Amino acid sequence: MSDSGAPLRLLIAAGGTGGHVYPGIALAEEWRRSHPESDVVFVGTVRGLEATVVPRAGFALRTIAARGFPRRPGLGLLRALGAAAASLVQAASLLKELKPNVVVVTGGYVSGPIGLMAKLARIPVLVQEQNSVPGATNRWLNLIADEVHISFVESRSYFRRRNNLKVTGNPIRRSLLRQDRTSAYESLRLDPTRKTLLVFGGSRGAASINRAFAEALPRLHRVSNIQVVWQTGQEEEDAMRAKATGLPFPVRVLAYLDAMEKAYAVADLAVCRAGAMTIAELTACGVPSILVPYPHATHDHQTQNARGLTERGAAEMIADAELNGAELAKRVLGLLTDESRLRRMGRNARAFARTNAAERLVASIESLAHVEAAEPAR
Repeated sequence: MSDSGAPLRLLIAAGGTGGHVYPGIALAEEWRRSHPESDVVFVGTVRGLEATVVPRAGFALRTIAARGFPRRPGLGLLRALGAAAASLVQAASLLKELKPNVVVVTGGYVSGPIGLMAKLARIPVLVQEQNSVPGATNRWLNLIADEVHISFVESRSYFRRRNNLKVTGNPIRRSLLRQDRTSAYESLRLDPTRKTLLVFGGSRGAASINRAFAEALPRLHRVSNIQVVWQTGQEEEDAMRAKATGLPFPVRVLAYLDAMEKAYAVADLAVCRAGAMTIAELTACGVPSILVPYPHATHDHQTQNARGLTERGAAEMIADAELNGAELAKRVLGLLTDESRLRRMGRNARAFARTNAAERLVASIESLAHVEAAEPAR
């Protein structure tokens, strides 16, 4: 309860991509765990990933008309400007209706109107930035937010205002840290005596990783006890499954991994993109990785994310333009046949992790809302 005795309400603006949405969900779950009597409402759009995953996670979603601005002038720019004007009005109306104690924004075009109108309504605003190179919306909101929580120390230099910055990390789901390895092997129908290579490219897969890994597969027989979990995305599942037949080791091909936490629990090595949440999850689970940054990420932030791990000896990196089957097979073989290095990389990954990020964000929200801290979750 708030100081006034009214029920607490937290509003989270998180939309567009999983990198914005999943940190919001992890934070909401931690907040609900600490304050089960309170209300959590998300704001997003009807087009983004949030339209599916937020209700599935058990949270209410309200939508506004916000949309991204195209890089070139034209009809799309006029539509975006119209949507921006409408979203400001909708944001003001939502805030007046819901009367949240605190507004949390995670970046992207949904966050701008909500953050601005919350500031004008004198509602505390907390920004959660996932990447080492902050997005334009969060850099702008930094000037008006009460607190800006960053995940990489290197992000400081991108913000004009420094007195509201806190290095907190990316919030992750508690379930990620509480996996039983034996039951994870059983759930994924894997052999616990084999080394497990996890290959994935996000919910839709990554075409360049799929292509290179398909070329690399025939070379991996040199690791006598290998098995593979390969998440391909829906569009390429059938084609990649055909590439994985007739091999002397098991390959599980999946369009989508519903239980990603179980895959992390059994992975000895991962090949994947370098999104901020992927980095947070890999490090929390202590999984060594070969990172292939998405080349079209804004400001090339995935390369910067990856460098945070490679410079700490927790990962290797291959540029997308240099990715091919021979190079990928060479890297995978080199790591899976060097047990001491794999263990060292895993330790370095865990040392980089900030597994208490969600709890720290909850504490900041409690402070901004002027409420007493809840009893520690058991």
